[in-house]
Amino acid sequence: MPTDSRPSIVAHVQVMYFDTDAAAVVHNLAYLRFIETARTLLAIQMGMSFEHIARTQIHPVLTRTDIRYRRPGRLGDELEIRGRLGDVSAARFHVDFEVVRPADGAVLATCQQELALIQLPEGKVIRLPAGFANGFGVDSSR
Repeated sequence: MPTDSRPSIVAHVQVMYFDTDAAAVVHNLAYLRFIETARTLLAIQMGMSFEHIARTQIHPVLTRTDIRYRRPGRLGDELEIRGRLGDVSAARFHVDFEVVRPADGAVLATCQQELALIQLPEGKVIRLPAGFANGFGVDSSR
């Protein structure tokens, strides 16, 4: 993961019974739920609160997910979901994730997601605000 000053988040989860399959191994979809939670917390940290989304009708929309499952997580594991804003272009941005088991340092999964900001109800992709890499540039007067 990059070590620059881009916004980042570390979310903690404990693997619950409903996160696992019959062999007590974390189900592939559970990793995506863990990542979704971390991505939402990162967006809030960057200034895109639920209130901001409701007021402006500008939504961060997932356009692509690339996930690599590397090692199995197990029932009861304590995990860290480490996320960081990655590449930013005029209209799209990436968020990079690692799912790590701190007990042994194992990286269980890596993921990169691509998102765009969409203005509803039109469904129009909008350009990212200036300085986006330092936050969503939320204008509280909107």
